[in-house]
Amino acid sequence: MAKSNGGGTGAPMPIRCAIYTRKSTDEGLNQDFNSLDAQRDAGEAYIRSQTGEGWTLLPDKYDDGGFTGANMERPALRRLMSDIQAKKVDCVVVYKVDRLSRSIRDFGRIMEILEKHGSTFVSVTQQFNTTSSLGRLTLNILLSFAQFEREIISERTRDKQILARKRGKWTGGHLPLGYDLADGCLIVNEEEAARVRQIFEWYLEGQTVFGIVTKCGDLGWLNKQWATKEGKMFGGHPMRKCHIYTMLANPLYAARIRADGEIVAAAHPRIIDDNAFDLVQQKLKENTRNPGGGHRAKLDALLRGLLYCACCGSAMSPSYSSSKNRRYRYYVCLRAMQKKGDGCTTRAVSAPVVEEAVVESVRRFAMTPEVVEATARVARQRLIEELSRRREELKATNVRVRNSKSQIARARNSGAEREAALRDAIAQGEAKAETLRAAVVQGERMRFDDRMVRQHLLTFDDLWKVMTVEEQARLLRQIIERVGYDARGDKVKITYNSSGISEFCKGAAK
Repeated sequence: MAKSNGGGTGAPMPIRCAIYTRKSTDEGLNQDFNSLDAQRDAGEAYIRSQTGEGWTLLPDKYDDGGFTGANMERPALRRLMSDIQAKKVDCVVVYKVDRLSRSIRDFGRIMEILEKHGSTFVSVTQQFNTTSSLGRLTLNILLSFAQFEREIISERTRDKQILARKRGKWTGGHLPLGYDLADGCLIVNEEEAARVRQIFEWYLEGQTVFGIVTKCGDLGWLNKQWATKEGKMFGGHPMRKCHIYTMLANPLYAARIRADGEIVAAAHPRIIDDNAFDLVQQKLKENTRNPGGGHRAKLDALLRGLLYCACCGSAMSPSYSSSKNRRYRYYVCLRAMQKKGDGCTTRAVSAPVVEEAVVESVRRFAMTPEVVEATARVARQRLIEELSRRREELKATNVRVRNSKSQIARARNSGAEREAALRDAIAQGEAKAETLRAAVVQGERMRFDDRMVRQHLLTFDDLWKVMTVEEQARLLRQIIERVGYDARGDKVKITYNSSGISEFCKGAAK
């Protein structure tokens, strides 16, 4: 890895090394010697061992404490990538591969930047050379295990949260108005609880949600405000319709909690009694069904719940305006609407325009090599499983036919009815065996390669046209996490959902 200075002395040129450290949580980072320090010490020791090869340590520190390795949204990593692109770094040193990234795709992007700008990569505890094909294979294997470990940790955390919720424990999230947090448990805030009870009473008395928002504004009532452990403040804003709807439908107020699709009894004290809460839920459903109940019928909006304003981060809600016999659909920024545009440059965007941009992105996404390859892989695996099932069924059918044939001779002594039943069973079995045999032969001839899958995915437009709006929206919500609209450049940014992509590939392989 050493570079020759070309002067004939054989002395290597200096290799400027940058040490990158990362820890997923901020737990323990306030200690005198923490995990980041330990990683850096190991990196410094390794660089000192390579002094004879010309390795020198850069003074800049690239430490990301409290940042996940599942993405590249890390300040120190961004600074390191900038310095690499500026030719300030020759080699990146990490303690382990997963400190740099736990995502194979992100790591590939990082390696592309390193190779493009003449930099190299070293893991102190995992020796390999990324300039060889074997080294790159080893690296990909390590990264696969790192990504697998991250997904397992996420699954375990989610399972623990579900189990805790089934036991009635609150596992975190946005703190609801009326409760405070003490030792991880919800306790009643009496002043806020009185406001919650009043809002429920107003709704049961027949007040509209808009009327309740107006009353809260007149009284100066704000939504829940709380601070995180890091001191970051949330909430404390004037009440809006979405706050009221969320409050009225929140089972926490009746000492109930959602757990894996179920509603179970919660351990914290109630603010609303069961009878009042159930009456409110019934009235919410009735008003939703009744066009005259103060609720507008839902618009055909593909991006409902997915689209947000990139300028202010607020959700964008579907709306429309009418002219004569024509309806114009669009999405409007809720913050711009509530604050009359102050602080946000986004007004509204044409719904057909932004929806078509998203659909076109999904259309291109479906044809990317990664999706085509994954779909082909799923299809091949399903074909193998289906062939195995049909062969087992064919084998069992042949056994039953042979058994029936062996019983024919003895059946002649049992009467014509018994013999006729056996012959019918044999005929049906042989017909079924022939069908299964043909299916096996056909399956053995099938080849699910990337080219065939790509041709299959080209029918996306035909399938999309026959889907209902609800089905189209369900598909988008499956594979897309969120859609950002930036009015400043009239741009749309789509964030895809990795787990939803897997399900999409399975569905496309059917």
